[in-house]
Amino acid sequence: MQLNQYIDHTLLKPAILIADVKRICDEAKQYKFAAVCLPPPMIKVAKPQLQNTHVKLATVIGFPLGYSAIEAKIAESILAIVDGADELDVVINLIALKNNDWEYLANEINHLLPVIKQKNKIIKIIIESGVLTDEEIIRCCDLYGAAGVDFIKTSTGYAERGATVETVKLMHNYLPEQVQIKASGGIKTFAFAKELIEAGATRLGCSSSVQIVTKAG
Repeated sequence: MQLNQYIDHTLLKPAILIADVKRICDEAKQYKFAAVCLPPPMIKVAKPQLQNTHVKLATVIGFPLGYSAIEAKIAESILAIVDGADELDVVINLIALKNNDWEYLANEINHLLPVIKQKNKIIKIIIESGVLTDEEIIRCCDLYGAAGVDFIKTSTGYAERGATVETVKLMHNYLPEQVQIKASGGIKTFAFAKELIEAGATRLGCSSSVQIVTKAG
């Protein structure tokens, strides 16, 4: 299994140095990862590092808690695209979800999706599966699958629980075939990464990427 091709090499800590970004980009090129995922302020730093390579540049929107206003998420998305992001990982409004306000969530994605897709960028919707019931996960699959997002992503990595094989299988069973799954949060070993891919994930968000692909994790 060419595990490297599935990995978004991720660095989303609060305090990041420019030297860290350059290191992450160098590692992504060396190990041929699918993408790097960095905070919005670091997109401009990373973009030149990845020019003329196959490595995509991903960033996060409304991260990590998801309760930014829709207008704020739109503004973040536009700026990220202008700065050079290829893929946007957007945290949904979990407050709306937990209060059963699915109309808000539908309105949120219906405003965000055109902004991102008209520029031919990839959108990954982060649902924070570790704090959701199976029923809520299934409903997310229905809503965002019908909306036409590119990926649903399990987790931010900031909740108590990240990706699980069971969650990926559940999402795989309820998502349309064209919507892919990104598993993230707590992926630290080759064996676990392989299990997630076998369960249906087509992308993995990892901060321990190098250790995983060298089977040292």
